[in-house]
Amino acid sequence: MGDIEAPDTTGPEQSILQAILPRAKEFASSRKGRLLIAEVVLSLITFMCFVASTAAAFVTAPLIEFLAALFLLFAYSTKFNERFKGFHFPLMDFLRCVSASIIFFIISIISVSKYTDGASKAAGVFGFIATIVFALDFYVIFNDLANFLKQGGDSGDDPPRTSEYNDSDSDSD
Repeated sequence: MGDIEAPDTTGPEQSILQAILPRAKEFASSRKGRLLIAEVVLSLITFMCFVASTAAAFVTAPLIEFLAALFLLFAYSTKFNERFKGFHFPLMDFLRCVSASIIFFIISIISVSKYTDGASKAAGVFGFIATIVFALDFYVIFNDLANFLKQGGDSGDDPPRTSEYNDSDSDSD
């Protein structure tokens, strides 16, 4: 009578993440993408450790940093930041990284030295690792902004977007 044909499964399969974020793989393989992914993961782990610990007073900072890093990961991977010329995303990202590294350093010192349970100690250790990652990120952003200003960039222009996808290391003079 009429055979029902099987759907063609030989075509390339596309994951849900690639359907939502078509440039996610390209951005995730860049230096900035790897740093943002590390920030998201470390902030989430630190948040979960603080939730399970007796130092639950420090749970807000990792949660806010997790949400901010997740938003910027989404914004950079979808090129959402290029649609809004009023916001200077690299400067916002720089200030986020500076404040996050200071806050994570302070709460990590307090959680390691003051609290005795294992979850607080683990949150402190992951907080110290997150401090290093955030500090590395603001160092990279600072070098990109400094190189942009050395090239005579105008205040209305954004730094070149190609540096976000470039894996080469930049050195400041």
